[in-house]
Amino acid sequence: MNDGQMPRMTWHEFFASQSRVMAQRSTCRRLSVGCVIVREKRMIASGYNGSITGDEHCLDVGCRIVEGHCVRAIHAEQNALLQCARFGVSTEGADIYVTHLPCLQCTKSIIQAGIRHVYYEESYRPDEYALELFQKAGVSVEQVKSNLRLLVQE
Repeated sequence: MNDGQMPRMTWHEFFASQSRVMAQRSTCRRLSVGCVIVREKRMIASGYNGSITGDEHCLDVGCRIVEGHCVRAIHAEQNALLQCARFGVSTEGADIYVTHLPCLQCTKSIIQAGIRHVYYEESYRPDEYALELFQKAGVSVEQVKSNLRLLVQE
């Protein structure tokens, strides 16, 4: 913009950027994932991947790998959905913004929680069955981009 003012982020850029910020809290060394759950353009929950309350963090003691997966970490989507369950916040009809395309297990949880739109930034180990389940459930899945450069003044 010519007046020196930063351009305003779109809603998708804003919420995708918030999921990127949440990923900075991740405690798993393998992949930093963050997400936010949004209803009516308001964040109702957030999550990142890491250890459950009371367990050691992968950053401190290493990942616990079973069959190629870190079983110490809970996924960002699960953390956000469980936060809603814990505090009695409905996710019916909400949107979820995730740094990475959800895995099969998170896909099932997202569908069962009533989420209607999934927005992700990066494709990571895409699962054809997960995408099929989203389609069958009428959950839209769309790739979006964050715009963190607008959050940081240079």
